[in-house]
Amino acid sequence: MEQFAREYDEITGLTSIEVKERINNGQVNKIPEVPSRTIWEILKANLFNKFNVLNTVLALMVIIAGAPKEAIFAVVIFTNTILGVFQEVKAKRTLEKLALLNKLHANVLRDKKVINIDINDVVMDDVILLNPGDQVVADTIVMSGSEFEVDESMLTGESDTICKLPGDKVYSGSFVKSGSGYTKVVEIGENTYIAKLSKEAKKFKVIHSQLQEAIDKILKILIWLIIPIGILLVTTQLISNDKSWQESIISATAGIVGMIPEGLVLLTTLTFVAGVVRLSKWNTLVQELPATEVLARVDTLCLDKTGTITEGDLRLGDVINLCNKEDEEIHEELAAVVNSLPNTNATQKAILDKYDKNPNWNIINNIAFSSARKWCGIEFESHGVYIMGAPEMILKSNYESIKDKVELQASQGKRVLLLANFKGEDFDVDLNGIVEPEALIILEDVIRKDAPETLEYFKQQGVQLKIISGDNPLTVSAVAKKAGVDGAENYIDASEISSDDKEVEKVLEKNTVFGRVTPHQKRDFVKALQRKGHIVAMTGDGINDVLALKESDCGISMASGSDATKAVAQLVLLESNFNALPEVVSEGRRMINNLEMVSELFLTKAIYSVILSVIFSLLLLPYPFTPIQLSLVASISIGIPSFFLALGPNKERVKGDYLNRVLKAAISNGIVISVFITIIFISTYRVSMSVEAARSLSVIVLGGISLFILAKLAKPFNYLKLILVCVTMGVFLATFFIPVSKSIFNLSLEGFGNVVFATLLIFTSLPMISMVRDSYSKIKKKIRDKKSKN
Repeated sequence: MEQFAREYDEITGLTSIEVKERINNGQVNKIPEVPSRTIWEILKANLFNKFNVLNTVLALMVIIAGAPKEAIFAVVIFTNTILGVFQEVKAKRTLEKLALLNKLHANVLRDKKVINIDINDVVMDDVILLNPGDQVVADTIVMSGSEFEVDESMLTGESDTICKLPGDKVYSGSFVKSGSGYTKVVEIGENTYIAKLSKEAKKFKVIHSQLQEAIDKILKILIWLIIPIGILLVTTQLISNDKSWQESIISATAGIVGMIPEGLVLLTTLTFVAGVVRLSKWNTLVQELPATEVLARVDTLCLDKTGTITEGDLRLGDVINLCNKEDEEIHEELAAVVNSLPNTNATQKAILDKYDKNPNWNIINNIAFSSARKWCGIEFESHGVYIMGAPEMILKSNYESIKDKVELQASQGKRVLLLANFKGEDFDVDLNGIVEPEALIILEDVIRKDAPETLEYFKQQGVQLKIISGDNPLTVSAVAKKAGVDGAENYIDASEISSDDKEVEKVLEKNTVFGRVTPHQKRDFVKALQRKGHIVAMTGDGINDVLALKESDCGISMASGSDATKAVAQLVLLESNFNALPEVVSEGRRMINNLEMVSELFLTKAIYSVILSVIFSLLLLPYPFTPIQLSLVASISIGIPSFFLALGPNKERVKGDYLNRVLKAAISNGIVISVFITIIFISTYRVSMSVEAARSLSVIVLGGISLFILAKLAKPFNYLKLILVCVTMGVFLATFFIPVSKSIFNLSLEGFGNVVFATLLIFTSLPMISMVRDSYSKIKKKIRDKKSKN
């Protein structure tokens, strides 16, 4: 930076005194951050939701009816809510600390020195030094002697680069693609585009979460059912028997409480939040909660070679002389060119490591590197014009003369640049004149140590890999082979691919490696894969990856990459640690599979509560449970176990449609439980047993079947799961024999034969559930077949 600053010695930037004056005048670039939820908002969201309000009303009704102990369900809900608040606050603080590592900074020139500062510390009239990949953090004007290309895709939606010359305005939210130079700040704070950047980046595409959408659908249906069925149950319980209104209210409350899956909502949030906290240990910043879920579902992973498979650093391997000049002369030409370039990219750094001695040739004119042209050029006084860049782009139709030499190096995984001498009347981007090859510059990529192991993991998981790069396809193919990418020998030059959607889809199906890919093509490749039904993740670290990252189902950025990629990605690997991705996938799988498991428990309770409420309303019989009895069974077989099961390890592959699988299981469970509860209650209540005794037998059947379902879901057993199931069963049995618990939960066992009958129903339940589930599948299949015929 200091060297570059000296080239612009007429630009001094602000002094410390001038900076203080502007700070005192409030001319500071204070960017309003996209707010995370405040503590009050977290409390409000967790406490004042529709389920808590409904439960509070029901609890008050039960208390007014003179049975405060029956309102214990509200205490459980309150405890779960407090736990949810605690976890979310903890996650909020963790994420805020991690986000500091991902905060934007700017290089400003002050007191004739370039320093790196937070964007909020930039002041009016500051002079900012911009390099390739940098994000413009305030609205600025290009200063004399500077010229570079910027990408304004975040502002306009178009990724075509725009050349900025002295006097041109550069808006915040743009990204520098090539060239370097100084700009002067003319707009700050809320007046700049950067004030809206993070919001706009997120609005471009909301991440798709099947899990959250499915749970939302279920909850909407249940809310519509709870109101009419609840009214029906309350009405029938009041008029159906000779019990007091207090007993009728208590009885009806049990049915309504059972229909509310409040724990499922809380547990889903907790599971997402816990996943974020866990991944923070792997230095992975999750910018959108469902990102881990999406990555766990991904079946296609698009990787940018540079910065992902490779470290992003290059080594200069060799310089091959192609002309009659002496090697020393070639070396001097290369040293003059590389030391005269304003860019500070990886290619220049690799060459500068060897050619750091500048011949100081006088520069007359220069053309900055462009990703579209893939070359740069400099005209020297008394030495002529030299071009450096991609051989095929410089030589065009004359490329055949050196093609074999280039492809020999490229086939070995090396990057090849051409140094050429241009002889023509006009030095411009058209290069109309004679171009004489001088030397091939051989650069080698450094493969990440963790890349082969990580790529092998995705291969084993059935995730297909697509390597998409702007480099020579032969080079990319060779690097991919070294890294262990399956099918890396199937490569193609993207410049030869038609823009036709169908053609793109065919090419993507046949090939694994794609070279010379433009930013628009990367985005189009992602879209084509999605059209074929694939769930696509995209990794990248450069500005040319931004559009593809935004279009993908899950964008993953390296922290070492440009600010652009980090702004739009859902996941940021804060140590650019590619080997963290398997951990993210594992976390997503744990979350989805475990939530599916506990969802079945919660929805089973909601479904049998709905069915039983309808049945006992129509039969004009007392509801078979009291609220406290239902709370007992729900806590032992659902609430407590689900918390441990949801946070336990689970690396099973994610299966198909979450919603259909969960509903299929929960409906089957709910139907069998409802039928068996109806049988045990009617058969005992109708033979002159007390309602208390009939309810106690109903509790035995409900608790027994629920614990059997829990044990089935907990498979395969490990040490902790086995303990969990055994303890819950032991606690449930103990409540029927401990006098205090029998009194609290209104349990009484009358008749040995009735207990044996209840036990037989429990052991019959699992095969019955399997039969109902098979019937459910057959019915669904018939409906699908009928629809397909129509």
